[in-house]
Amino acid sequence: MRTDLLTLVQWLSPAFPIGGYAYSHGLEAVIYAGERSAAGIGAWIEGVLRHGSGQADAVLLACVLRGGDAADLDVVARAMAGSRERLGETVDQGAAFARTVAALTGRTLPPRALPPRALPVAVGEAALGLDLAPEVVVAIYLHAFAANLVACATRFAPLGQTEGQALLAGLHPVIGEVAAWAVGAGLEDIGTVALGADLAAMRHEELDVRIFKT
Repeated sequence: MRTDLLTLVQWLSPAFPIGGYAYSHGLEAVIYAGERSAAGIGAWIEGVLRHGSGQADAVLLACVLRGGDAADLDVVARAMAGSRERLGETVDQGAAFARTVAALTGRTLPPRALPPRALPVAVGEAALGLDLAPEVVVAIYLHAFAANLVACATRFAPLGQTEGQALLAGLHPVIGEVAAWAVGAGLEDIGTVALGADLAAMRHEELDVRIFKT
């Protein structure tokens, strides 16, 4: 079994200490507003993957894997965050990811150092050292992103564990499609139109009681 694949799976697993469990990407606000069904939550996550930050992150990650300038792509990633909370989510998780991977791999000094970046850029920069196809890296990244949102839903909505896993399995074709498209796309192809998700993230900032940071 290829250890590089296992390394990437470890980096993007829920056990990796970047605090992903604390972020709902605005989904908490959606559930708070009344969306509690597996079908509705699944459609919301699919929309984010196809037309929102999932799509944008996939392209940014692919650009890094193709050798794009990580510092410039980090600026783009930060600029594309549609709200204060979304910016904090990608920057905080990216910094934690880079710090932990650097400690594990010894990449703490130039020219191989892993500086803090927005999450998709940080993952791409770290994964450049792995012998993996870009489509595989992007697909596993998107799967981890979707799995975290499903986990948020099972904790906050009346969504059972089995129902949540069925929801995630149903998203596998979407993840594959977005990953396959992203590896051939450039920054000019990013076209995020998940306005409902962006508005949900903004509404989340004003909730009186919250269990997630975003």
